[in-house]
Amino acid sequence: MRAIELKEFGGPEVLTWGEAPDPAPGHGEVLIDVVAAGVNRADLLQRQGFYAPPAGASEIIGLECSGVIAEVGDGVRDWRVGDRVCALLSGGGYAERVVVPAGQVLPVPEGLDLAAAAALPEVTATVWSNLVMTAGLHAGQLVLIHGGGSGIGTHAIQLAVHKGARVAVTAGSAEKLARCAELGASVLINYREDDFVAAVRAERSGVNGPGADIILDNMGAAYLSRNVEALAKHGHLVVIGMQGGVKAELDLGVLLSKWGSVHATNVRNRPATGTGSKAEIIADVRRHVWPLIADGTIVPVIHAELPIAEAAEAHRMLDGADTFGKVVLRVREDVN
Repeated sequence: MRAIELKEFGGPEVLTWGEAPDPAPGHGEVLIDVVAAGVNRADLLQRQGFYAPPAGASEIIGLECSGVIAEVGDGVRDWRVGDRVCALLSGGGYAERVVVPAGQVLPVPEGLDLAAAAALPEVTATVWSNLVMTAGLHAGQLVLIHGGGSGIGTHAIQLAVHKGARVAVTAGSAEKLARCAELGASVLINYREDDFVAAVRAERSGVNGPGADIILDNMGAAYLSRNVEALAKHGHLVVIGMQGGVKAELDLGVLLSKWGSVHATNVRNRPATGTGSKAEIIADVRRHVWPLIADGTIVPVIHAELPIAEAAEAHRMLDGADTFGKVVLRVREDVN
């Protein structure tokens, strides 16, 4: 099969459209003819040599895809050849074919094409597992989402609003903040000009005091101390990215005074099955989020769709200041 090769770490130019061995499904797995693959921030880190795939996973970049099931392995009962699906991957999405455990596969939501569906598995799994399963998102809370214009951010805004939360976002331009407002965000913070700690603490005063009940953070070290300051009492800081570095000091006295919690999680390194697994998250997403996508309550926000051979440009685009939402790579034309 053809696939994006990564022969060395470096800039986007190291991504080339080459060849790779054909995968074959094992017990409990399905083989998907890939139509489209979502591009994620983790892909950029892997390209640079900072985010290795888990043991046993494909070395090919790509954490989500959509397509048509071409083959099912032994023990698979819920999927058939010809099913139109999308899937959460541990790797392998930037290719013509990929193998994935059956528990990480989802049907294409009603009303969506395969390109749009490719933008869903990673963001839905990340947002649901962190905001709901980890931080206990519920109505009446104030949720701060850093990077509101990202794929994660655009989905998280919509889910939090649906849950009855008030949403604060950070973004780097008035244009991005305006689009976040269209998705339901009500507290708009330009991180280039405004102090997000002061802005968030000014928005909440009540039983848990001023501050955010939940903060979804993609920056890591650079925002750690300020995020803790921005928490309300009993607040949850959930760190899902390291764009601002990996090491920082934490004032435990401030965290203790708020009875707060700091969580750091990812989806890629979770086990395939069992408690806290990818399969558990995907089952929850299918049950709770998929109906919201099917009825239009939550929509995938896609900035651009590029041919797979232009993966390097897709990486440049995702890293650019103007991108709002997801970037999708088209691997082949839709398979009917």
